[in-house]
Amino acid sequence: MTANLKVDFHTHTSDDPQDYIGFSAEQLIDRAAERGFDALAITNHDAVTFSRRLEEYAAARNVLLIPGVELTLSHKHVVVINPGFKKAEDFRSLDDLAAIRNDNTLIIAPHPYYPGSRCLRSKLEPCLDSFDAVEFSFFYNHFINPNKRAVATARKSGKPLVGSSDCHNIWQVGHTYSLVEAEKGIPSIIAAVKNGRVEVATTPLSMGSMFRVGINWVLGDKLNVHLRI
Repeated sequence: MTANLKVDFHTHTSDDPQDYIGFSAEQLIDRAAERGFDALAITNHDAVTFSRRLEEYAAARNVLLIPGVELTLSHKHVVVINPGFKKAEDFRSLDDLAAIRNDNTLIIAPHPYYPGSRCLRSKLEPCLDSFDAVEFSFFYNHFINPNKRAVATARKSGKPLVGSSDCHNIWQVGHTYSLVEAEKGIPSIIAAVKNGRVEVATTPLSMGSMFRVGINWVLGDKLNVHLRI
């Protein structure tokens, strides 16, 4: 039976080998359950954080845990949902997307037009056919919104738009997510997104919240100061 499932396709945890994240996979799952999520993908950078134990931990809280990873390909970030591999280091180029993509995976262009050096930006359109969806990211407000170009690209190309939290701070959970019309199973969710049965649910951040995200990014991800505000 299909339903509008509350899903976050882009999150991070303390297992992330690149960024400092101050909460565990279990804590993220707990928060997602508290916020009424039906499904969740942990997409740490170049590392697949998924195990039978975590899958069962999530299931006990009525959350479907979906395998995922945020790959670095040609120095740009790409989110792969339900990857058919465990070793992210086997893939290094955007040209590898042809080998990664299949009916069972979902390839998402995350925060594509944000100013970060790892964002796809001009690299997206030349390889847009290798992507299944474009991300609408949580980090915006009424005055600053780099998602506008992502929305335009999705509309022009006919690609679905998915909402994600890109959660580096646990309070981000629930600000932006996807509503997917599907059965509660990985194949059904992936097929639904590819067929456009997905909507973005989002709330703009306050200026204070955007400031918090920026400070935490500088402290944790750039200066390696393990402090979150």
